[in-house]
Amino acid sequence: MRKNSILFIVGIAIVLVLGFLLPWTIRNPFYFFVGYVVLQYVTIATGWNILGGYAGYINFGAAGFFGAGVYLSAFLFTTFGLPLPLCILAAATFGAVLGVLMGYLTLRIQGVYFAIATLGLVVVLETIVHNIPALGGASGMAVYGPRPPTWSPGPSQYNFTIMLVIAVASVALARFVEISWVGRGLRAVRASEDAAECSGVPTLRLKLLACALSGAVLAAAGAPYPFYTSFVEPVTAFSLIIGLNAIAMPLIGGTKSWAGPVLGALLLASVQQIATVTISSELNILFVGLVLIAFVAFAPGGLADLFGRRPRRAKP
Repeated sequence: MRKNSILFIVGIAIVLVLGFLLPWTIRNPFYFFVGYVVLQYVTIATGWNILGGYAGYINFGAAGFFGAGVYLSAFLFTTFGLPLPLCILAAATFGAVLGVLMGYLTLRIQGVYFAIATLGLVVVLETIVHNIPALGGASGMAVYGPRPPTWSPGPSQYNFTIMLVIAVASVALARFVEISWVGRGLRAVRASEDAAECSGVPTLRLKLLACALSGAVLAAAGAPYPFYTSFVEPVTAFSLIIGLNAIAMPLIGGTKSWAGPVLGALLLASVQQIATVTISSELNILFVGLVLIAFVAFAPGGLADLFGRRPRRAKP
């Protein structure tokens, strides 16, 4: 095993241990409400980057997968009483299937046409939810979660821990994809799909796999959300800010590696939470838009490239 992989595994172990210990050392539940949102966006940004960053297919439908995970989890719990881990697994499976279906319908087109097609997925799913009474329709549905297990001191701490596990698993998946033959094939697709096809790269299968993995991670990110808010409704579950953040965070951090989306999500989501408390929650979209424009203009490669650049040696 390589040294980088060992360091990555050790880092994951440290993060998980701290995540399980913090709820017993920090008594204020507000920090875990905030931490949940930050970890949620780490998962969303990581899931988006598998398709949008590695393969270069800009996906505007992240909110569709997230909302699908939200409503499937809420429905399974309120109707059948499934525990949260099973709801997350079901949401991830549904997201993967939905990703493959979306891929079959849209992957033959590229660029802005693919982006518009994925945006249509959000509209279609939100319209479906609006017209299903079992999902609460436009008025939404209440979700009263069960009591947290004995190893967690409260519901907010429990939701935080669950989201931490999901975020760590999604980052580990993204890193595995990046360093495997799948990641090499997706980078070839991003560089030149025609050249990759001529070189023997199974482009369609790789793109479908990226759609499945991305959809599974995005839907899993939405599964604990009903237990976090105790109420879900279509406008919030399929919110524009989710899709916008899913694109902005990897672009800010850098799309070429698994660390870029994590860095961008930690930075931008933390600043958003601070701005929500101190200024106004309505300014979030404006702030994200301004930051995204600034990075596209001055650091198109994201923070990873910005800090990773080395000055060139002057020629003699």
